[in-house]
Amino acid sequence: MPELTTAIGGVSRLFETENLPTTILAVVAVLSLLWLVWTLTSTSPHRPPLPPGPRSLPLVGNLLSLDPELHTHFAALAKTHGPITRLWLGQKLGILITSPALAREVLKVNDTTFANRDVPAAGVEATYGGNDIVWSPYGDQWRMLRKICVREMLCNQTLDSVYSLRRQEVRNTVKHFYGHAGSPVNVGEQMFLTVFNVITGMMWGGTVKAEDREGLGAEFRRAINEMTGLLGMPNLSDFYPGLARFDLQGIKKKMNVLAKKFDGIFESMIEQRRKMGGEESKDFLQFLLQLKDGDYKTPFTPTHLKSLLMDMVVGGTDTTSNAVEFALAEMMNQPQILKKAQQELETVVGKDNIVEESHINKLPYLYAIMKESLRLHPTLPLMVPHCPSESCVIGGYTVPKGSRVFVNAWAIHRDPEIWEKPLEFWPERFIDNKLDYSGNDFNYFPFGSGRRICAGTAMAERMFMFLLASLIHSFDWEMGEGEKLDLSEKFGIVLKKKDALVAIPTPRLSSAIMYD
Repeated sequence: MPELTTAIGGVSRLFETENLPTTILAVVAVLSLLWLVWTLTSTSPHRPPLPPGPRSLPLVGNLLSLDPELHTHFAALAKTHGPITRLWLGQKLGILITSPALAREVLKVNDTTFANRDVPAAGVEATYGGNDIVWSPYGDQWRMLRKICVREMLCNQTLDSVYSLRRQEVRNTVKHFYGHAGSPVNVGEQMFLTVFNVITGMMWGGTVKAEDREGLGAEFRRAINEMTGLLGMPNLSDFYPGLARFDLQGIKKKMNVLAKKFDGIFESMIEQRRKMGGEESKDFLQFLLQLKDGDYKTPFTPTHLKSLLMDMVVGGTDTTSNAVEFALAEMMNQPQILKKAQQELETVVGKDNIVEESHINKLPYLYAIMKESLRLHPTLPLMVPHCPSESCVIGGYTVPKGSRVFVNAWAIHRDPEIWEKPLEFWPERFIDNKLDYSGNDFNYFPFGSGRRICAGTAMAERMFMFLLASLIHSFDWEMGEGEKLDLSEKFGIVLKKKDALVAIPTPRLSSAIMYD
């Protein structure tokens, strides 16, 4: 059987180890084949069939044909096999959703069934056993964590109360760029550091000092990039649960090292805050430490506390900073859009004043730019995979319990049957358009939909708008001589620019005092 030989050889390469015992491969091959045969033959004759999909090999399924850029690869499969597609990922069945109608079936009509997560091994390691708001199973624990985040930590009233912190960090960033005027600067790195400082300031009051801005900010960004990279990396431990104990790719080990670094920071901050006794402290950490077991149906434990800190630091920094970087790059690629946005800011703010958050709601064109950037470059292109708690029928096909369901927001946002000029960055499409981030319209849902919709939408919107408005109001932006602007994407659980945006800022306000 040449196909089986090819499959086993492919698995050997995937394992990336030279000394894997032959007996393990043989046992895995036999068990996987038996499992596949049982799965395909045990379907009830009265149940609709599985969705269509590409031919798969024994043992490995479609793993060997996966393209690293999963969002574009999955979109191409949908063009061949339809808006609901089956993909065998080793022993795991993947279901690809690539149409608004089917996304609605998954995320709204059958929301409760699909409210669980298929937690990857890397996610378990990074979030204290999956006890955070992202990976926690749907139930009382998740409801408790969600309530704390949405009603207490990230509600508009709380965000209003820490505006001075956001303002200070944005002004620090503007001052940093002013100090490097005329020279190339790494925009994404500085956006990351700004958001990181805002979030850590909100969490426990600690920020990266000006003298440490370059080195420490880059170090934190590398660590978080590595974490999100490991979360999005295909892992044999997820595809073959029986092999999870061996951690053949070392993903669990690598994630454990990173998680321990952050855990050390969290422990240090918690200890410091406890010693302070809450005096003159109104940050989130103090609020979390004051929660009582009786406040919620599920007890709030130290593990939950650190899991929420991890969610905020890792989930809130890379996402917003990458989104701002994409938006500025798209505007620089079409200077007329940048000029139009700057003219709007001059009308609302003026060149003898600085941007405040109170101006944001008066900037409809900048809002359109944000929406268009999130359409073209959704932060989580495949969202966080869903996992049905029971088998159900979607689009006339059976989606088995425990399968991994990917909703390709990236592909839906670029569907030519939905969007005019879908590949063009054209903010005007959102002028007088009522599409928002509520998740009720499945043509456009950059923050997800249903019970698992992003808990940090309000925070992300404020930071994105305030940062981008400040950057383009305070500076003109251009590439260095001979440099070419590249808008290519790099897939991950968080979408990134393939090449960092390195651009030159030129001050445009009326007085140097505006930059102090």
